[in-house]
Amino acid sequence: MELNIRFPGGLAVEADLDGHTVHTDQPEAAGGRGAAPSPFDLFLASIGTCAGYYALRFCQARGLSTENVTLKLVAEKDPSVNRVTEVAIEIELPPDFPPRYREALVRATDQCSVKKHLVDPPRIEVVARPVAAAPPPAPPVAPSVTA
Repeated sequence: MELNIRFPGGLAVEADLDGHTVHTDQPEAAGGRGAAPSPFDLFLASIGTCAGYYALRFCQARGLSTENVTLKLVAEKDPSVNRVTEVAIEIELPPDFPPRYREALVRATDQCSVKKHLVDPPRIEVVARPVAAAPPPAPPVAPSVTA
C-alpha cells in the first residue's frame, strides 16, 4: 500500500490513495482553516469506522437490522501529556435488538484491524531522500517556413 502526501496550502495536508483524496486541515484555533478534519481526528474516526464495519458485517451475516444501531467512540485525553490515554467504543442498540447477540456483537466489533495494529504496532520509519529535479521545459519549436 502506498499513499502520496502533498501540501495544498496553509496547514492543509492531503493523501492520495486508491483513487481517493483524504483532506486534512488544522482547526482555526491551531492556525488552520478548519476546512477538514485534523489528521488525529481521522485517526480516531479510523478506529470508530473500523469497529463499525465489524459490527455491520456481524449484523449482516445474521440478517440483523442495523437500523438504530450506532457506535459512539469517546477518547479520554490526559492534558498533562497531551495524549489520548483511553478509547471507549459503545455500541448503542435499539430495544428490539436480540439480547442473545449482544456479547457476540461486542466480540466481533473488538476484532477491528485498526485496533489490532495499535495493540501490536508496526515499525514506523521516517527517511528523507533527494529526488531528481524535473527537467526544464523544452524550448518552443519555431514554425517552419516553406516557400
